[in-house]
Amino acid sequence: MKELSKEILASYNLWRTSEYFDKATRDELSAPLTNEEIEDRFWCDLEFGTGGLRGVMGAGTNRMNKYIIRKATQGFASYLLDKYGKDVKRGVAIGYDSRNNSDAFAKEAALVMAQNGIPTYLYTELMPTPTLSFTVRELGCVGGIVVTASHNPKEYNGYKVYDETGCQVLIDDANKIISYVNAISDLSTIKVLDEGEAREKGLLMDVSDKVYESFIANVKKQAHEIGEKSAKIIYTPLHGTGNKPVRRVLSDLGYNVTIVKEQEIKDGNFPTVNSPNPENAEALSLGIKLCEEMGADLILGTDPDCDRVGIAVNTKDGMKLFTGNQVGALLVDYVIKMNKSSLDEKSTVIKTIVTSELGAIIAKQNGLRVIETLTGFKFIGDKMNYFDNTGDGSFVIGYEESYGYLVGNHARDKDAVVASMLICEMASYYKNQGKTLVDVMEEIYNTYGYFLDKLDSYTLKGIDGIEKIKAIMKEMRRQGKDLIPGIAQVNDYTVGIDDLPKADVLKFVFEDSSWIAIRPSGTEPKIKVYYSVKGESKDDAANVLEARRQVIDKIINA
Repeated sequence: MKELSKEILASYNLWRTSEYFDKATRDELSAPLTNEEIEDRFWCDLEFGTGGLRGVMGAGTNRMNKYIIRKATQGFASYLLDKYGKDVKRGVAIGYDSRNNSDAFAKEAALVMAQNGIPTYLYTELMPTPTLSFTVRELGCVGGIVVTASHNPKEYNGYKVYDETGCQVLIDDANKIISYVNAISDLSTIKVLDEGEAREKGLLMDVSDKVYESFIANVKKQAHEIGEKSAKIIYTPLHGTGNKPVRRVLSDLGYNVTIVKEQEIKDGNFPTVNSPNPENAEALSLGIKLCEEMGADLILGTDPDCDRVGIAVNTKDGMKLFTGNQVGALLVDYVIKMNKSSLDEKSTVIKTIVTSELGAIIAKQNGLRVIETLTGFKFIGDKMNYFDNTGDGSFVIGYEESYGYLVGNHARDKDAVVASMLICEMASYYKNQGKTLVDVMEEIYNTYGYFLDKLDSYTLKGIDGIEKIKAIMKEMRRQGKDLIPGIAQVNDYTVGIDDLPKADVLKFVFEDSSWIAIRPSGTEPKIKVYYSVKGESKDDAANVLEARRQVIDKIINA
């Protein structure tokens, strides 16, 4: 049996016996646990990183629970008080998704804020992440919180922090918040105000329905007149927050939508899928089956916090799943086409460094500027704020390969509500011309070149996993241009490139502009490898892609 360190044992025994922790927590830890299980729960504090918190729910310092939520919120509150002083009276907005405990965690955060004298606007029902981003902006808050673990499996939950612009906090501010969080050594010092007292003092308020209605109105501003809404659509919210707003927008605009009934109702256990991730075919399988049975044109599915959307299109050759890069390219092409008269030399498309070049090429050949950011939609939001502050650019669309898109200035985070609306609009626009989205994608390839993209994720959990990820990144850096023949340039973002913040990302660029990017995940115990290959044909690109994947896989598994 593995021997536990004195520090881990002390932390474990404190949580198991102290009256500060509730009975359910103490009982969970008093049940028979192996030393390996105890170590995994207590070997570290669940890290408050640059994106907030994310982890498996349960008792322990390395788990998501109300005590870790309190600690994170107290750190955020202290940061806000020091930064804004009396101006914190503008308040903080808090939202949450359909995951187990999300509503309870959101209320814990609200009552910690209230104890610090910071007014909180709390949603009374689950809402998409982009709605929270919009709410911060709409109410003029100093910050925001959303409780979600996005598309992770049911065991997970998370906590994301937003600044006064509705953008997830950037690296410098995140590091300041982390310093406040890490300064808390005794959880029992964190106080939580009684809910009744908080409401009586005006420190806890419900978000008005007017805010939600304003969000819906702003989404619909991005719609275009296309004639008949001819596409037959299947939609699944995957038991999450998209059910209300996505259906509302599509209904208001007159689209023919059928819901996947088995996945309509919110359920944090996500009983119909292994993981509620619309990037995976398995998550859309019920919708795909219904789409085939009904002869519908496409199925779209949003993840639990409705900031990502995945699609599959019905064709004469069967259902065709689209990648995030493909949908991004379609949206770039379509939005440019539909807004041609209003675009000028300042019009800009923003994408991340691990997103395919296809959308960028489309934008550039249509006279638009393209800006690249690090992975994470907050960096896209930051560029939007820069445009607002300087006038040095006009935002057209921002997107990333992981199925996240934003059109419109109403939010500073990816928005699957507006993306779902525009995808349905595209499907009808092209159907009115006798085309499917697959037909349009082929036209784009014929015009701009055939691009094939792939993401491989390797999960490496625990202490050993962290060390393995570090070793993999070290080995990739050591090999450099010798990694695979044809590499022309190695971009190591740890040193800072193109004025971007420093980040643990390697990008190997080939002579034909294809590339491989490798980075540790910022929210999960994974190392991610992104491939982008441009070929003369689909078969040509597929052969090159497979050869490169085998090389990288061999190194990682070694």
